[in-house]
Amino acid sequence: MTRLFRITEQGLVASRRKPLDLESRIEDWVAQDLSLVGVDGFVIGRQVVTDHGTRIDLLAMDEDGNLIIIELKRDRSPRDIVGQVLDYASWVRHLTTKDVHDLVRTATGRSLPDLYRDRYSKAVPETLNASHQMIVVASEVDEATKRIIEYLSEEHDVGINASFFNIFGDQGHEWLTTDSLLDQDEVKDRAVKKARAPWSGLYYVTGGAEEDRPWEELRTHGFFTASGGRRYSNALDRLEIGAPIFYYQKHKGYLGYGRVTTPKMLASDFVLSSGDRLPEKVRGWYVTDHADDPEMASYVVGVDWLKTFGRDEPQTFSGIFANQNVVCKIYDQETADFLRRQFDFAADEATA
Repeated sequence: MTRLFRITEQGLVASRRKPLDLESRIEDWVAQDLSLVGVDGFVIGRQVVTDHGTRIDLLAMDEDGNLIIIELKRDRSPRDIVGQVLDYASWVRHLTTKDVHDLVRTATGRSLPDLYRDRYSKAVPETLNASHQMIVVASEVDEATKRIIEYLSEEHDVGINASFFNIFGDQGHEWLTTDSLLDQDEVKDRAVKKARAPWSGLYYVTGGAEEDRPWEELRTHGFFTASGGRRYSNALDRLEIGAPIFYYQKHKGYLGYGRVTTPKMLASDFVLSSGDRLPEKVRGWYVTDHADDPEMASYVVGVDWLKTFGRDEPQTFSGIFANQNVVCKIYDQETADFLRRQFDFAADEATA
């Protein structure tokens, strides 16, 4: 059970846990920021009416065009709410691409291509709803319900998870804590693996075009960076030490292969092999801007670039995988095989 304490000179003072009776506020918070439940996406409908005559609290979409059902527990028992979201999923799974477009127009009064472009600055995927996920929002669920959710997700690849919200109060102030039963990225991976090829084990990373992130600076100083807000910098959390990454430069192709050597940290804290801090050697805006603002600042991971190419010899072919994600897994098998060959990855993999 989560507990929250206020630190005073006299010692720790426990804050009072308040009942989860603010569902409408929580629904608003989640609708405005889906990262509260571990989702990178946007809401396409609220109180969406199903063909069964029931209403989904929030229906969202991720960058791949997959749908996410988000339901607050309200006054239902834990098992009742799990049964409810499964019933919603039985309806959602039959929605065609056209159905999703029509639903968004009805729910928001706007076209899905417009909403999607506002969120991701690119065209909406041609095929939608290849898979779906479910998230139950509650203050807590009983152990039996946790076991059910874990069983469905881990044994049967059902995209279901629970997100825990707790509100605490003390001296007229309120605090919100959030946590998840399962790692949401892993839940998503299990849910979508039937709809696409298995993960190659490789990561794609991009810093945009040369004017956004000069390639020579990245490979010379051994790092990769993201900035401009948590939406971008949080993507670095997906990269564990040792993760094999392939760097793609927009308008060019793949330029480097390396392995991550450090966890994510502020660019201002990153120390180069020379002993200098990164901003002392690299003064580009993408490293130094908003250094005093943890939300907007540049974050980096160290990278041991094992094989690289200059910008005049990018590794690419017609149809190679690339997108605007800062970090993502490479599922396209043709791209994975190409990168392994061009960057001699197989030899490195054998000794890793």
